[in-house]
Amino acid sequence: MEEEIKKTHFIESIIKEDIKNNKNNGQVLTRFPPEPNGYLHIGHAKSICLNFNMASQFNGKCNLRFDDSNPTKEKQVYIDSIKSTVSWLGFEFGTPLFASDYFDRLHDFAVQLIKKGKAYVCSLKADEIREYRGTLTEPGKNSPYRDRSIEENLRLFARMKNGEFDEGEHTLRAKIDMASPNINLRDPIIYRVKKASHPRTGDQWCIYPMYDFTHCLSDAMEGITHSLCSLEFEDHRPLYDWILDELETPCHPRQIEFARMNINFTILSKRKLQRLVEENHVQGWDDPRLPTLEGMKRRGYTPESIRKFCNIIGISKKDSRIDMGLLESCLRDDLNEKAPRVMGVLRPLKVTIENYPDDLTEELVAKNHPQKEEMGTRTITFSKTIYVEQDDFMENPPKKFFRLGPGREVRLRYAYLVTCKDIVKDEAGNVIELICTYDPQTKGGNAPDGRKVKGTIHWVNANDCIEAKVRLYDRLFKDENPEQDKQDFIENLNPHSLEELESCKLEKILALATPETVYQFERLGYFCPDSKSMDSKDMDAKDPDSENQNNKNPDAEHPGSNDAATGQIVFNRTVTLRDAWAKMKKK
Repeated sequence: MEEEIKKTHFIESIIKEDIKNNKNNGQVLTRFPPEPNGYLHIGHAKSICLNFNMASQFNGKCNLRFDDSNPTKEKQVYIDSIKSTVSWLGFEFGTPLFASDYFDRLHDFAVQLIKKGKAYVCSLKADEIREYRGTLTEPGKNSPYRDRSIEENLRLFARMKNGEFDEGEHTLRAKIDMASPNINLRDPIIYRVKKASHPRTGDQWCIYPMYDFTHCLSDAMEGITHSLCSLEFEDHRPLYDWILDELETPCHPRQIEFARMNINFTILSKRKLQRLVEENHVQGWDDPRLPTLEGMKRRGYTPESIRKFCNIIGISKKDSRIDMGLLESCLRDDLNEKAPRVMGVLRPLKVTIENYPDDLTEELVAKNHPQKEEMGTRTITFSKTIYVEQDDFMENPPKKFFRLGPGREVRLRYAYLVTCKDIVKDEAGNVIELICTYDPQTKGGNAPDGRKVKGTIHWVNANDCIEAKVRLYDRLFKDENPEQDKQDFIENLNPHSLEELESCKLEKILALATPETVYQFERLGYFCPDSKSMDSKDMDAKDPDSENQNNKNPDAEHPGSNDAATGQIVFNRTVTLRDAWAKMKKK
C-alpha cells in the first residue's frame, strides 16, 4: 500500500534524515502496540496506517506487539479481534509479539535499577502516593521509604515477586525527582502486586510491570528505531528516555508523538465507548453507529476507504477536529467504483399496471454498474404488480415534482414508461395502491415517438422480490462536539440515530448477498447485509465480562443471518449517496 502515501509529513522527514545519516544502520523498525482490553476504533486506524506505512515505505518492518501487562483487563477475544482487524485493513504483521514475552527480562531490568540505587520499594498506600506526588503547581515530597538500602529493596522486591504481600501493600518506584515539573518523573511506579492469573503466563507472576516501564524496554529489546505514539505520551517521553539511559540499553528508540484523531459527531475515548455499550445506549461493540472498526466493518466500510481517509488527514503535531463528512466521502468514492447496483424499495407502495397481461412475467436486462461494463449485467423480472417508493408519488404534486402523480408519466428504470391513472386509499385516507398503465412500445424506458419524460424511478417486481429489514443509521450524536460545554456526552445522543424499516422489498438477487459485499440501492444509498442479527448482541456475547453473554443467538455468526425477531434478511445502510448533514449546515 505504499502507493497510498502521497503527503510528506514531519515523521517521514525525520526518518528520511535518520536514514541519510545512517542512524540505526539505515534501518526502520516500527511497532503498533495495542492494549488488548477493548476493540480498536477509527483512531487506532490512523496509528496502524502510520506505523505500517512508514515501515513499508522505507523497506523496514512493523511489529504487532500486544501490551498485555495488566492481567485483569486483557482478554483473548480482544487479541483475536485486533489481529483480525489489522489484517482486514490490509497489513501483514508476521508472528504477533507480547509484552508478556519479556516478563523475565523486565524483572531483571527492575532488579538492575534497584542495584544502581535508581528504584526502591515504597510502602505508601495508593491515596498516600497521590498525596505525596504534589500538583501541577506544587512539587511533591519524598516517600519516607525512598532511602531504603539497596539490600532491603532487593529483599522486599523478591518477596513481592514470591507473593508474600497483598495488592497495594508495596510498589516498586523509580527514584527520579519528586520536585520535577513533569509529574511523570516524580518517582513513578514501575511494578505493582497484582494477584491475578494472566491469559498467557498463568499464575507464574503476581507482580506486573507498569506501561511506561514495559513500553520503552519492549521497544528497545525488539530493536525498534522509531516509536510513534499519540500526543498524550509527549510528557511521558522524558521517562521513556530516563529508563533506557539508566539501563544503558544497546538500542535506544526515538519516541515521536503525533496528534491523535478527533472526528465530529463521535467520540474516540475507549472509556466512553465502553460506557455507551454498558449502559445499552448502543447494542454492542460492533454496533454500526460506533466508530469501532468492528462496527464500521459491519456497517460496510471498506479498508480502502479507511486507509484513504487516514492518508488525506495526514500527520501533524496539532490536535484538530475532522469533519465526519470527509470519512463518508472517502467511503462513497470507493463504493462508487466497486459497488454493484441493484434496486430496493424501502417504503413500498403497490402499483398495479392494469393493461399489462395478468399471466406474463417478463425478463429485462439491468447493468450492474453504469460506467463499468466489465461488471456485467443481471436479469430482472417485470410483471403486472410492482412496488415503488411511497416518496415517488404525490397526490397533489408541485410543478417541479417529476415523479408519479395523477395523470403523470414516469420512466421505470430498465423497464417501461407508466402513467398513473387512479389511486386506492384505505379507510383512513392513506394511499395504498396506484393504478397505472404502461406503454408497450417503450421497453427499456425510451419512447419511440421522442417524447420527453423527466422522471425515472426504481421499482421491484412484487412476484419475486424478497422481504427484508433495513436499518438506517444516522450520526450517533446531535452536535459536532458531543462533549462541548463540559456537559455529559450522553445528553448529546441523537435519538434518531437508528431507524428500522420492516417489510422492505428488494431484488431477488439480494437473497444471495454475503456480508461485506456492499450494494448501491439505486437512488437510495449504499447498503450491505448484516453479518449478524443485532438483537443477538454478539459483540457482548464474545466478551466474557458482559452481562449479555448468555443472549447469544446461535445463528448470529453465520453470514447473512436473519433478524432474530422477524426472520427477515437484514441490510444496514452503509452511507447515503450524498452528505445530508452538509446541506443542513448550509441552511
